Amino acid sequence: MTVASNVNQCLATIRAIEAQLSSLALTSLDEEAKRLFHETMLEIGDIKKDLQSRKTELEFEEPQYKPN
Repeated sequence: MTVASNVNQCLATIRAIEAQLSSLALTSLDEEAKRLFHETMLEIGDIKKDLQSRKTELEFEEPQYKPN
């Protein structure tokens, strides 16, 4: 598996985690749990942005990793 494949797989996983946390924040009945799910979702969103930036850098530095 290439570096680009690993990064793309990681991004997909992070997006799924972010979506699940959002769903949990919206459906939880416990206010403290809602708050924690929401805060964690925001942190995961920051991680996703950082990873997306790294993916862009990787594609720029290593043309073979650019999607077709």
